[in-house]
Amino acid sequence: MVMMTGSLAVRGMVVWLTPQQGGRVSGPPEPDYDYDYTATAFLPPRTADDGQAGIALRGFAPSAWRTQADGILVPGQGNKAQQIVPGAVVVITEGTRPVGFLTVEEVHAMAPDGTPVIPPKPATEPVLEPVEPVPVAEDAIEPPYRHSTAAARWTSTHGSDLVPAEPLTAEPAPDELLKAATSL
Repeated sequence: MVMMTGSLAVRGMVVWLTPQQGGRVSGPPEPDYDYDYTATAFLPPRTADDGQAGIALRGFAPSAWRTQADGILVPGQGNKAQQIVPGAVVVITEGTRPVGFLTVEEVHAMAPDGTPVIPPKPATEPVLEPVEPVPVAEDAIEPPYRHSTAAARWTSTHGSDLVPAEPLTAEPAPDELLKAATSL
């Protein structure tokens, strides 16, 4: 199978419109191992009238209104492939009627045999060497130093800590409460 020049392998999140939103009457398409879901699409600010592209999706969850999907996007005439970048929203249409949105998360060029061309990761990431743990004697472990008033309150003793707690008293009688309230 030979892919059209400019075709892109895309991966992202598809959100299908409900019938009430003008989407597919039958709901989300059912994936089938024998075929991909194919439709038309466009990339805003273009519209279905002036910027249609072809899209084929696979690997999405059956009957899910929101699902991850892999696909092939063939930009329409006048649409440059570089306009499809991570974060772009592709409007999936059936004819000119929008039925879903694909938020692009990954984009890769397509090789002539239809496989995605995934560039190697840059070698700028540092390689961390494993570090052997340093043995620590059990008696050498001290609690961490905490410089805060709250920590100091919990770890120190104060003269008030030595005073016995006052015994609980019964609730005052309603007459005492009324008398206290009127004396204010």
